[in-house]
Amino acid sequence: MSDKKKNIGFNIIKNDPTDGHGGFGVGSLSLDNVSPVIVDVAEQEAEVDIGAMHARSKVEKRIKFTTNREDSEGGKDYWLVWVTIDRKPEGPYYAGVTACEMVVNVEKRRGYKVLADHVNLMDKSMKRKIIVDHMDDTSKKVLADFLKAHNEAFWEASEPELHEALLSTEK
Repeated sequence: MSDKKKNIGFNIIKNDPTDGHGGFGVGSLSLDNVSPVIVDVAEQEAEVDIGAMHARSKVEKRIKFTTNREDSEGGKDYWLVWVTIDRKPEGPYYAGVTACEMVVNVEKRRGYKVLADHVNLMDKSMKRKIIVDHMDDTSKKVLADFLKAHNEAFWEASEPELHEALLSTEK
């Protein structure tokens, strides 16, 4: 990622778009509370990149993705992390956090990802699941530090399961 000012934050929790009327739109899926965070494994950096909502993050642009890992051999490893924010009586918190693997080889303009996994894990994040056990320990720490730095109150209000999943290697 870069040293440029990073001013994009998480999507803010919006009011009920149906205003409780129970008519059209009830039960529809809302992505208002989901934000994609890209973790650069080599640089040990994380940032929100809203473009990832439509597979157009900075690292994904001009890259042809396949499900064949060999196509992107020699590329950089990234984690696309879906972070869902919800509200409880104590205030907003990180409710769902799921990580998807991605490899990008800029020179070859090829990348590896399984789009179905990205979609399914975004859905699981929206369903308040924590799925980060397949991440490497360094990337988990980078993500935990990023979430804490972004909003300490959200981090503190989050379920202990998130803290344990991201900080389990810190004893």
